[in-house]
Amino acid sequence: MLLAAGPHYKRSGLHTFFWGKHYRDLWALPVTVPVLNLRTVVPGGLTPIREGGSFQTKNLRLVDKNGIQYVLRSVDKDATKALPEGLQDGPVGRLMKDQTSVIHPYGAYIVPLLARAAGVYHTNPRLVYIGDDPALGEYRQSFANALYLLEERPEGDQSGVTSFGNSALVESSRKVFTNLMASPRHHVDARRYLRARLFDMWLGDWSRREDQWRWASFGQPGGRVQYRPIPRDRDHAFFKFNDGVFTHIIGWLKPNYQTFDEKIRLSDVEGLNRAARPMDKSLLVYLSREDFRQVADSVQQQLTDAVIREALSVWPREVYALAGEEFQRKLSQRRHQLPAVADKFYTLLARHVEVPGTDAPERFVLDSPAPQQLRLCVYAIGTARPDSLLGQRTFRPNETNSLKLFGLGGNDVFEFRALPPSSITVGVYDGAGQDVVVGPTAATHTRTTVFNSGDGNVIAVPKSVKTEKYRPEADEFDAAGWLLRHRLF
Repeated sequence: MLLAAGPHYKRSGLHTFFWGKHYRDLWALPVTVPVLNLRTVVPGGLTPIREGGSFQTKNLRLVDKNGIQYVLRSVDKDATKALPEGLQDGPVGRLMKDQTSVIHPYGAYIVPLLARAAGVYHTNPRLVYIGDDPALGEYRQSFANALYLLEERPEGDQSGVTSFGNSALVESSRKVFTNLMASPRHHVDARRYLRARLFDMWLGDWSRREDQWRWASFGQPGGRVQYRPIPRDRDHAFFKFNDGVFTHIIGWLKPNYQTFDEKIRLSDVEGLNRAARPMDKSLLVYLSREDFRQVADSVQQQLTDAVIREALSVWPREVYALAGEEFQRKLSQRRHQLPAVADKFYTLLARHVEVPGTDAPERFVLDSPAPQQLRLCVYAIGTARPDSLLGQRTFRPNETNSLKLFGLGGNDVFEFRALPPSSITVGVYDGAGQDVVVGPTAATHTRTTVFNSGDGNVIAVPKSVKTEKYRPEADEFDAAGWLLRHRLF
């Protein structure tokens, strides 16, 4: 079938001068799209079971005869649903709807081939048209006669899906972070997460908050569980915003609204990653600058020109004719910058570091392996077995200004084998439980403070370490509080 995704985004030259040209030409371009028949698309057909979606995207969840779930996601968006009802059909609503043209209507479904090459898990969206299909049932009126992306839903048993790691259990961010905060037996593959985040930046995808992820789980020896990230919802990949007078001004105020261009400006890396910052600070906390460099080099080497060309070839021929050469050039140029972007990303995260424990007991050990260095080792406190190392990292004053340790729940131990250098500010936050804080007898100068909530802690530190009474904030007291930082509680 030949149709355009959004001819209503075509505007006059005066309008685009002020509000941006964006991807209006692609939205208005008629393309050849296969028509989806829900009864025959998979053996036994697909049955609609639930309508959903965000304020922008209209979703329809479907299930096949084996219980495997899929989702239809509308290509066209409607952000006006986030407005009060009285504003949705007025000038504000119309302008907000018009700015859907910042999104590439066909961007999401070139991502799978790129992600596979980069070693990143991914969904597999297909561009389809749904006509007035009786199989839509009660959803026929709302979902008939429109363009959609059809993809498998990353949840539950996905042992048959290679792009989800063949995981027997894929879980939501809320479930995973609840487990991460409850027990050190649960952990995320940090290097895989970093690989996915660098891939996000390469695509210019700034909307990577917690709900944009699912997690493939894998059992490990000793009852441990490892989670590997599955990025989903690529609506904001290849975002094009700052090409109008007014949108350029808005871009100064909203640094995450960055245009996908040939160059990833290092000054924009912080804004590009603002939505994912709470996750990045938690999940990448034990990785070094060298880890960042190695992962960036690996991703860069795997995203070859041939891989990019193959991915772009899945576009409808009309789309490729209009945008293929431009995207080949932009993706190739951005790839060259990945090592520098990774280094900037590390620098931003290393400046102020927060290390959370869990609601189980941990031991935080600080020492100084060399002058002007601070090494942190975090152990799970053993019961019938010796303490096990959860993570370690060495901090340097030229990278890190402050380090905060949060015990959260459990009876934790904070052990200072050497006091931190005065060039790094260290804070110990006890959280729930009766904790022990011990330090060396030598009272060397240090900028270290123990924040004591007064619930029976034992504190034995030299006078150079400050001790302050405080009432823990909700997001630093225990695991449930830390979910607030991730907007998941």
